[in-house]
Amino acid sequence: MAVFLDIFNSFVIGGMQLLLGFFFFVKCLQKKRKPFYELPLAGLCCVVMLLSPAGSVVQYLVYALFLMAMGIIIYHSDWRSVLLYAALTVEIMELCFGIINSLSGILYPKIAALHQNAAAAMSVSLGMTVLALTALCYCAAYRYFLHGDMMEKQYLFMILIPILMLFFMDEYINAVLYGTTVVHNAAGSIIAVDPYQMLAIQLFGMASLFCILFAYKKLLQNFRLHTELSLLEHEEHFLNQYVEEARARYDKTKSFRHDIKNHITVVKDLLENGKREEALTYIGDLADLSQALSFPCSTGNPAADILLGNKLGIAESMGVAAECSLLLPYPCEIRDIDFCMILSNALDNAIRACQEIRGGEDKYIRVAGRLQGDLVLLEVENSFSGKGFAEWGIGLKNIKATAEKYQGAMSIKTQATSFLLSVLLVIPRHAESIPR
Repeated sequence: MAVFLDIFNSFVIGGMQLLLGFFFFVKCLQKKRKPFYELPLAGLCCVVMLLSPAGSVVQYLVYALFLMAMGIIIYHSDWRSVLLYAALTVEIMELCFGIINSLSGILYPKIAALHQNAAAAMSVSLGMTVLALTALCYCAAYRYFLHGDMMEKQYLFMILIPILMLFFMDEYINAVLYGTTVVHNAAGSIIAVDPYQMLAIQLFGMASLFCILFAYKKLLQNFRLHTELSLLEHEEHFLNQYVEEARARYDKTKSFRHDIKNHITVVKDLLENGKREEALTYIGDLADLSQALSFPCSTGNPAADILLGNKLGIAESMGVAAECSLLLPYPCEIRDIDFCMILSNALDNAIRACQEIRGGEDKYIRVAGRLQGDLVLLEVENSFSGKGFAEWGIGLKNIKATAEKYQGAMSIKTQATSFLLSVLLVIPRHAESIPR
């Protein structure tokens, strides 16, 4: 009977617990499960863990290594995410086993005194209880802390280090209290170990783990709010700039309209007096004045016209050939500030790329776009030095975020000394559907 229970707990309960950990691990990685690989891997892991010293840290490290190998080799995940989720999976398993083990130390002497087969029944119930508690903790951790895009890769070590500390502290406490030999008295209790103390330690360890996850989640939310605030300040700066430019043009246009009657009177008098050449010269001056009041680029969107006039004017003053053949829908459900955010960041990058060109090579910036149905395609092409870029800057990240807000996409294409940025936007049918 004892041999059967050992086999049942080691292979059946142990295998189910390993598969449960695999399921949680793959769920955290946001990958599609591959049971064909998981089942034999769980069996191999179970055998290796049985060959390891019982109750030692080696068994947990073996399981963690199997999880990491599965995540990297089979699911092709980032090593930082794999390391974090493997440590979290093993730590939850270890704490759950410690909690149930401490409870068994409290209940075993009382139950064993009632019936001679109580030990066997308790052994089976112990394994099932560990399995149920582990599943419950996995579900809680994933549902409230790890779902969606909560885990930011650049901040993973902020949560990984505390989890690893909990793991090694738990193992250290077990090693100090239990040592390498466990001695029971006649009643079945462990000598020199207070099970109530161990239960409190394990419960505090589990509570600390969930507090770490909760604090990390709140910290990421603060990071996102800070980033959104910075973007809003950036948008406000450009919006104020465009408003001031529009106000200045409005004042000039108002003054021109106010004086237009006087100008017409002057031209009329010149023509009536036979001064045709003077009248033509005066009309030419009026044409130059009206040209100064018009936008260099006419896209149909006033805010975009002001922005393109400013940016392309800067480029032309630097000796960069600028072309614009962009038409934008106006009005539409895509906000003006979002059009300006895309064009501003794209043109800033294009101007910077043209500045880095040395020698007598041609420098150019071409802005184009077209509308087809509910789709708007924006393209900014510019010359650059031909050297590849190592990573995206904040400008391209802002463009990508704005495109995704409208269910669109951003793509980059480089060829020889040409850099092409394409942004696809989907015009929403209702303004309420636009995320903030």
